[in-house]
Amino acid sequence: MRPNTVLLAPLALFASGALAFYPYTPPWLKELEEHNAGEAKRSTENGMTFDIRRRASRRAPASQEEKAAWQAALLAHKYNERSPPNPSHDSKLSKRGNQFHIMEAVDPKTPNTAGLDQDGTDYSYFVEALIGSQKTKLYMLLDTGAGSSWVMGSDCISQACSLHDSFGPKDSSTLKTSSKDFSIAYGSGSVSGSLVNDTIEVAGMSLPYQFGLATNTSSDFVHFAFDGILGMSMNSGANENFLSALESAGLLQKSIFSVALARASDGYNDGEVTFGATNPSRYTGSITYTSIPAGTDWSIPLDDMSYNGKKASAGGINAYIDTGTSYMFGPAKNVKALHSVIDGAQSSDGVTWTVPCDTTTPIVVTFSGVDHPISPEDWVSPKDSTGKCTSNVYGYEVVSGSWLFGDTFLKNVYAVFDKDQTRIGE
Repeated sequence: MRPNTVLLAPLALFASGALAFYPYTPPWLKELEEHNAGEAKRSTENGMTFDIRRRASRRAPASQEEKAAWQAALLAHKYNERSPPNPSHDSKLSKRGNQFHIMEAVDPKTPNTAGLDQDGTDYSYFVEALIGSQKTKLYMLLDTGAGSSWVMGSDCISQACSLHDSFGPKDSSTLKTSSKDFSIAYGSGSVSGSLVNDTIEVAGMSLPYQFGLATNTSSDFVHFAFDGILGMSMNSGANENFLSALESAGLLQKSIFSVALARASDGYNDGEVTFGATNPSRYTGSITYTSIPAGTDWSIPLDDMSYNGKKASAGGINAYIDTGTSYMFGPAKNVKALHSVIDGAQSSDGVTWTVPCDTTTPIVVTFSGVDHPISPEDWVSPKDSTGKCTSNVYGYEVVSGSWLFGDTFLKNVYAVFDKDQTRIGE
């Protein structure tokens, strides 16, 4: 149970795929890749270490040509990708047979609940999905901003697919293909392929489901540990979103789901998503609900933001709540207003702000008069090679005229997405 955790109920979903899974790697994260690449153990700043173990791969032994291609991909990954902040306590990270570290979640005890694994960096959070007659296990990003679901197909020849587990006809006798194509854009990333039908099992619930089988993915997906995306928006995209599919299958008493994200630096991954209910052990206090404005997605009006008691006048617009986005983004003027009340904050471009590394004060966001502190563990980055720290609140207007609150925010709340009553509880 998380102390002083609050509830954020239903938010509306992104109708456009461009609003979901916003792939952004800040400079401080790119810089650290060299330090951690290939380590069997990782060390924290206070000297503690945790093991990395290798997860068995379903792939056949690689040929020399495949090994060469993978090595080239790893070098590109090493010099162009991010590196994780290290957990501060002993923690088991398993390394996938394809190239990615996984910080596995503990098995939840609540019914209809799935653990939320992550990559050990707080960069992305995903569920384990069992697909097809052979129950092929794939990691799928839990994405409240996406109306479409898809996984990497076995026929995909993109670089990202070669580094991930995949799914195809050889993995399931119940797979039904179709001639329907799909194509989705995610920020600077994209994916395309064909729609298929098969069974999918998540959180112990199994149902027939139509999803995308990707034959092409952009290079953005080289940098993420998940093998596909589970669309959890209220709207549907190329296929029916997963929440609606669960509802149609009669597997939920209520069309809601609740999310708790774990912080890697805590050294213990108890992250989870509960479908159709809440888990009272994961929050304290009562729930205050905020209605979703008509015509929007998983978004609610933001009252304001503050720091050390100083109001920033950065609200008055909607904030989209997106489990598929790592950080926080907003219009440059609103982001500037926030950092103007943070002592020592500086920016040369209005996008990225440096802040004092010894900051211990939370940023506070306010919805419906209720304050939600965001820990400096989440909004302040680790030091870069020059000894500077940056704010994880960036001046990118990803959603026109709105804030986009990703995992930096969500690690500090218990979020309940209530489709039935189109509201957010906090």
